[in-house]
Amino acid sequence: MRRRATLLAVTGLGLSALAAAATRLPRFVTGSLPTVAVIPMTAAGNDPLALRMAASVNRDLTDGLAKIETIRVVVPPGGAAGAADLVVSSELERTETAWKLRARMTEPATGAVKWTGSVSIDLTGTDEQLQKTRLTAGMGHALALRINVLLNAGERSADGLPAGSTKAAIEQATASINQTTPERFRAAQAMLEQALADDPENIDLQVALAAFQLRGIQMAWFPFAERETVENRVGEILERALRAQPNYIPVLEMHCRYLSATNRFVESLVAGGKALTLDPWNGTVLYLIGLSQVFLGRFDEGLATFEQADRFDTPQVGRWTWAIGAGWVHMLMGRAEDALPWLKRSIAITPASGRTHFLLAAAYQQLGRTDEARAALAQAMKLRPGSTARNLPPPTKNTSPVYLDATERLVALMIAAGLPED
Repeated sequence: MRRRATLLAVTGLGLSALAAAATRLPRFVTGSLPTVAVIPMTAAGNDPLALRMAASVNRDLTDGLAKIETIRVVVPPGGAAGAADLVVSSELERTETAWKLRARMTEPATGAVKWTGSVSIDLTGTDEQLQKTRLTAGMGHALALRINVLLNAGERSADGLPAGSTKAAIEQATASINQTTPERFRAAQAMLEQALADDPENIDLQVALAAFQLRGIQMAWFPFAERETVENRVGEILERALRAQPNYIPVLEMHCRYLSATNRFVESLVAGGKALTLDPWNGTVLYLIGLSQVFLGRFDEGLATFEQADRFDTPQVGRWTWAIGAGWVHMLMGRAEDALPWLKRSIAITPASGRTHFLLAAAYQQLGRTDEARAALAQAMKLRPGSTARNLPPPTKNTSPVYLDATERLVALMIAAGLPED
């Protein structure tokens, strides 16, 4: 049930990850890990509360960056950059309504500014610990992506995508696929296939085409007889991309997604773990890991993973996915009361999915709120006409008996709320 929704939500996230920008590959010392120096974070106006938060965020940011296996992180004494390849400096400001964190990354050898970014976290609705976590994750995620592009992608345009025809092909294909019709899908696929034929070694195009074809499978835009052939082709594209750039985050994200989409859940967990060694704050990967844990019947672990993605809130476009994930796990565990806030939040962010409404109907049915259950189910059927108890759940290959039993109970609640059986 969730796997198809996942792919619809995160296809765009995989493409947006390609936009981690850089201008020129830094002059790293051959044979050694590039060194990233993290300068102590300053606080605007010497605000005592901001000074305390800045010290805490800077410490957590440094610790998180130190987990990235492809770089060496240092905290230079006295704030001096020393011989670092890259230097990260930042300033935190507290306004009446929000924390505002601004940062930049420079290359001392040339004085070039490699990246600037900002994060804003509202003061209302979150406690101080969550504010700190989201400040750290928001900045850490952006830095990890940028550093990863610098290490793996070489020359890029100012917005992070290759210049010229490659960038145009990805942008035009994305514009087409966002219309979510089979005709638009075929046009987008043709654009990317032609661009890749012209530049067969282009990793960004390989990842983009894999993402589009996975989406086509999940939207049933390929004839059923072609599904296995398309899946195999996507696998071949990703294997080639992995051989060329085994530490490139967009490739690892897409590989994790592909393994989840083809019910290879154990392998997806391994691929997701690899991606997290390069970006510990990657909510997209955390969500995919959570999905695999759930399909394997490890509900407590899946819930904890979705909740961690929610605390990080990176990238924010994925908010609805980990909310629906947490609500789904609560329902699989028979906890409708706990599921409701997550499901309602997911619908408030992305109201047109339909799948969240099916889960909401089941939650209301379990709680005896039958009128609300029928209304939610009716809305779900409007959004996803033709859904039945047979075609709504995802394929069961490699799923746990624990998961299958829980899903059977969940679908029974939906049937009681009005879901057709056939």
